[in-house]
Amino acid sequence: MDKIQTDVLVIGGGAAGVNAALSSSRAGLRVLLIESQGCLGGSRTATGVDTFYGFYTPGENQRRIIGGIPWEVVQRLSKEQACFERPNTYGAGTGITYDVEKLKIIYEGLVLEAGVQLLYHTYACKVKVEDKQIKGILIANKGGLIEINADVYIDTTGDGDIAQRSGVPFEKLDSGELQSLTTIFFLANVDTERARKVKHQSLVEKMKEANRSGKYNLPREDGSWHVTPNKGVIQCNMVRVSGVDATDPFALTLAEVEGRKQTQEYVRFLKDKVDGFEDSFLITTSQHIGVRETRRIIGEYILTEQDVVEGRKFEDAIACCGAPIEDHFSGSGTRWAYVQGDGIYHIPYRSLIQQKIDNLIVAGRCLSATHVAQASARNSAQCMAMGQAAGTAAGISLEQGKNFRMIDRGDLLNRLVAQGVVI
Repeated sequence: MDKIQTDVLVIGGGAAGVNAALSSSRAGLRVLLIESQGCLGGSRTATGVDTFYGFYTPGENQRRIIGGIPWEVVQRLSKEQACFERPNTYGAGTGITYDVEKLKIIYEGLVLEAGVQLLYHTYACKVKVEDKQIKGILIANKGGLIEINADVYIDTTGDGDIAQRSGVPFEKLDSGELQSLTTIFFLANVDTERARKVKHQSLVEKMKEANRSGKYNLPREDGSWHVTPNKGVIQCNMVRVSGVDATDPFALTLAEVEGRKQTQEYVRFLKDKVDGFEDSFLITTSQHIGVRETRRIIGEYILTEQDVVEGRKFEDAIACCGAPIEDHFSGSGTRWAYVQGDGIYHIPYRSLIQQKIDNLIVAGRCLSATHVAQASARNSAQCMAMGQAAGTAAGISLEQGKNFRMIDRGDLLNRLVAQGVVI
């Protein structure tokens, strides 16, 4: 069996993983980034979620609270004239909508420029653990089975796959309680000027009326659409697939089937019932159904709903968040709750740290948080910031010869601020 040696192995090339790979590579480490899809970006590309949320606080007096590498990504998009800012339908704050294909290229350019070794179409399938250390990970791809040996490992799989396979304690709700899944779809040839005149509440009423007629089956009587950088092309977030544990491969497969089936129904509804959509047509569905929640590790600190709503601050903060709680529970609705006080809370470093494995850190939506708190902290800008913190912590860990729990957290904060991170 082939073996590869590296300083850092980052598993998962989504919002958190790209930033983790970049920050650790820029610290002078050898980094291998593996990704199961054929592009970087995860939910922001493969899943079609073409908007970054979490960079700004909601409300009239918005503030940008995310800097560092995530903001560098936005600046590159802006330089390419591939993004624009727009308000969120539900008051979640200004989002940054971008061209998905451009983001794929920008991410690849950044990681390759930084010297990261990149490997697509690859799954981490087995973890070897000895004496509270990961000693190697077996990966599978077209080349067969390969063993990766790293000094430290960063789990940015979203589902906490590596943590779980290493024996790290985690929490996962029953499938009926997990946040629902969504298949994003894009329509072309939309008369956006006419479509914009249909207010959101009117769209909801049209959905309800369509279901009452018995001629349509729309599981979610809500959802939204927005314009993209490409004229006449819009992105739709309407599909809702509930009651699915996305760590179950059989259930996930059926969810993909159901998501595309629902897409066809929503497209038919929009064309039949909503002004501006008469001549539109479906150009693509996301290559991977969108997953909001599966496993959440049980870390040194569990971020709570109270922390979020009360805007709590922490000494070991690694990122700010002003995003509201957005809980896509099973059913037709969504629960929203907003950060009070100054509108900002901190994500602590302790929520990335588990107490089982010395050379493993997580970043992204599998952080240590309650179901409700995760429904805020999972926003893309925060996942990107968590990734940068994890990658920086990897550099400190190897430099100081200390495990992730024992590194100087004041040093971590200082380095993040020096990198332009807003705390």
